[in-house]
Amino acid sequence: MPSVFTHAAVPLALWCASTRGRVSTRLLAAGVAAAVLPDADVLGFALHVPYADAFGHRGASHSLLFSAMLAALALALHRPLRAGPAQAAAFVFACALSHPLLDAFTSGGLGVALWWPWSEARLFAPWRPIRVSPFANGFFSARGLQTVLSELRWVWLPLTLAVLGWRLLPHRSHAGSRTP
Repeated sequence: MPSVFTHAAVPLALWCASTRGRVSTRLLAAGVAAAVLPDADVLGFALHVPYADAFGHRGASHSLLFSAMLAALALALHRPLRAGPAQAAAFVFACALSHPLLDAFTSGGLGVALWWPWSEARLFAPWRPIRVSPFANGFFSARGLQTVLSELRWVWLPLTLAVLGWRLLPHRSHAGSRTP
């Protein structure tokens, strides 16, 4: 898995790319929570849930269904999130789904159960350049540093370039005028 910091990169990039004020700070916080939440399944290790179990690490909480459930929650809470219903659901869904997709690009683990409950197959992307992050006690080590450097190269830099490129494109507002 990428580190918890890097799972927050996608919501932050979407927020940075949006027009100022378009994504409220509450919706951003919900997006960050949705992007990080799938890794709460590591608590299963303490409960002796096997890694390969449907409810083990990178299992059900890394599925499209889980992302859709978080989106439905955002839809129900769109007013406190200071967003329209479609915007809240779409933003949280994209942020939640970014988690298993990033995990699929890592160099270790068992893959992600993206299609659970329809399939318990664990999937990886065909190309896996992101170093898998060590768990909490091993993060502040040489391996943890290698992970951070890998994440900077393969996640943060491309997202930064994408945001900058998006911001440099001319966009039209609803009134038809050009906005930076």
